[in-house]
Amino acid sequence: MLSRMGVGLMRLLAPLPLPLVRALGAALGWLLFAVVPARRHVVRVNLELCFPQWTPQQRRALVPRVFVAFAQAWLDRSWLWHGDPRRVRERVRLTGALAELEGSDPTVVFWPHFVGMDAGWTALTLQSERPFMTIYTHQANRVVDQWILAGRRRFGNVRLFRRVDGVKPVISALREGVPLCLLPDMNFGPEESIFVPFYGVPAATVPSLSRFARLGRAKVVPLLTRITPTGYDVQVLPAWHDFPSDDLAADTALMNERLQDYIDGMPEQYYWVHKRFKTRPAGARPVY
Repeated sequence: MLSRMGVGLMRLLAPLPLPLVRALGAALGWLLFAVVPARRHVVRVNLELCFPQWTPQQRRALVPRVFVAFAQAWLDRSWLWHGDPRRVRERVRLTGALAELEGSDPTVVFWPHFVGMDAGWTALTLQSERPFMTIYTHQANRVVDQWILAGRRRFGNVRLFRRVDGVKPVISALREGVPLCLLPDMNFGPEESIFVPFYGVPAATVPSLSRFARLGRAKVVPLLTRITPTGYDVQVLPAWHDFPSDDLAADTALMNERLQDYIDGMPEQYYWVHKRFKTRPAGARPVY
């Protein structure tokens, strides 16, 4: 019942002016910051590990901004998934090296976990004629699962593969010229992960970006999403011409190194609420 009410509320928010939606998001973010101490602790630990050169005051000041950006991006799904398509197009700007997405070359889109990542998917599927695909993690709540699936299928010709589908259909579609949008910058546990530095801290990281690029004989094109006062800037960066190599670990470390540069430009918009360092190397103490 609560899930259905939540989806209904998002539909009601969709036609509201963006400043009002953002104000509600800011209020929700501060509320979450106040009432969810466990997740607040996760954000603080992540920032301490990744930005030891910052003063404690700098890190403390960023924590509520992380929650505000997270909540604003969450409420923005109301108009991204239920709003007038013309309004969505006006608010979501696709910019940068757009030529990288033209044609039919096998392409893996490196799609990091900035809080506005769904705006990036919407921008691609709304404003590009190419089909796109991604790998979808099933949600335990059926209502939320169906809502997210419908939102990501709203525009364009998309394919959503489940993790249990395996890699063969993904590789096949990739070689046929369907770009794969991949989000490999989370801790998915020790299975198939390798430890490479992330801000100098060993982080269990799935080497899927390098693996899919090699198996699909594909170029890697980063896609960054930034919240702005008028919506989102979705920036396509030039392809990485030195990626992939024959060294899976080196490729994955390079991915994290370049991700750090992207995060440094908008640290409050990264998904710090995730327990990025939950999986630890043998003998290392837990950090959360």
